[in-house]
Amino acid sequence: MGDLYRKLREYSDSDYYPYHMPGHKRRLYTEAIASAAWDITEVDGFDNLHDAAGILKQLQEKAAQAYGAEESFFLINGSTAGILTAVSAAVEEAGELLMVRNCHKSAYHAAYLRNLNIKYIWPEIHPEFGCSMAVTAAQVEEALLSAPQAKAVLIVSPTYEGFIAEIEQIAEVVHKRGIPLIVDEAHGAHLGFHSAFRENSNRLGADVVIHSLHKTLPSLTQTGVLHVNGTRIDRTKLRKFLSIYQSSSPSYILMAGMEEAIEMAVSDSEKLFDFFWLSFSRMTDSLSACRNIRILQEKNMDIGKLVIADRTGNLSGKQLYDILLERYHLQMEMAAGEYVLAMFTVGDTREGYERLTQALLEIDGEISLRYPKLGDKAEKKYESIRKEEKPGQKMRLAAAWDKVSDFVLLEDAEGRIAAEFINLYPPGSPLLAPGEVFTRQMCRNIDRYEGDGLTVQGIDSRAGQIYVKVV
Repeated sequence: MGDLYRKLREYSDSDYYPYHMPGHKRRLYTEAIASAAWDITEVDGFDNLHDAAGILKQLQEKAAQAYGAEESFFLINGSTAGILTAVSAAVEEAGELLMVRNCHKSAYHAAYLRNLNIKYIWPEIHPEFGCSMAVTAAQVEEALLSAPQAKAVLIVSPTYEGFIAEIEQIAEVVHKRGIPLIVDEAHGAHLGFHSAFRENSNRLGADVVIHSLHKTLPSLTQTGVLHVNGTRIDRTKLRKFLSIYQSSSPSYILMAGMEEAIEMAVSDSEKLFDFFWLSFSRMTDSLSACRNIRILQEKNMDIGKLVIADRTGNLSGKQLYDILLERYHLQMEMAAGEYVLAMFTVGDTREGYERLTQALLEIDGEISLRYPKLGDKAEKKYESIRKEEKPGQKMRLAAAWDKVSDFVLLEDAEGRIAAEFINLYPPGSPLLAPGEVFTRQMCRNIDRYEGDGLTVQGIDSRAGQIYVKVV
């Protein structure tokens, strides 16, 4: 038995509960989540994903019907392949893309590969939790005024924390310009399957929608679907880029799992999603009794995302994350500066809801006694991050990323041009992208995140010093 296999098996047999993707939560099995005996290549009778004419064509047509799309394509390289494909097909090389700043890093990689000029829509930041909220139609319309050459608009809905955008109104604004709307709906593969959920973006006017099945449905990691509607996207180009960005040897086990996950969402909708909705609602009702712990709840939020913060300032997001993991064996999806995120899906059990509820109620009652007060300064430590100015762009992303670069101390980076992405991961949206300028405040923010033990990608920490890449 190999080391990785042994480690995976030991973890699977432990009592650590997953409040993170994939959506099957290691317990909601389908027939396809199973056997190497089914692992084949494109043999007779099994069709070819890159030129589907038989069974795979039929399965993709069923997926389109389930999601209300005109045409759907299986993604076996995850939503990453879908975003790369959508952007590449929608915007010609060296063209202009208007996108929300909190896009996944794959959108930036698409811009790099096509040498695109990026214009940004800056979403509002939640005043208490410090996370990006959903972009509005008014913000998109205003941003389009300063991006007259934009050939497509790319937004994220739901956001990583669960905010849902007004897709129908945004589509109307974008279509007035005669350009396509691409929606990264990776976290919304469940949308539209139950009355408790919002409708998915295919039925609200989006031209391209990308879903990660593995995030919220019982499907294996790296499975997704790209949907296309209307005539604003050249489907010949779309197919070409799908064949470029996806493996030429797609896994039939992954594709069988996609079929089963979608069929389950359609045929067992009431059974699956009733329990999900009722359990999540009961949990949030119970947590409303908390005096120190605060749960983020807004009208335009999806269910399933539990954003948790300590309103007293005693505990940072990372401290709360570590307590839940080490003391209660509850594995959160991610930690941010001021909050932690737990993800719930159709795969969660009654035990899962109860364990987190009881843990948070217990922590809530102990915060004032068990954990030392960090003081007013600590409580406001992320206030400057919420007010951070938009970084200035001095070079196009592709040019800066390809330039010869040097490592410099973070404290010496002010005024220099970034030559590498600096992300908090997850979710992977950049604090700074190549071609943008380090400000004094940005340097302070990066130092704070690193000091709090958050995962900051794109930096090099050595001997207690932080180094960054500059042009």
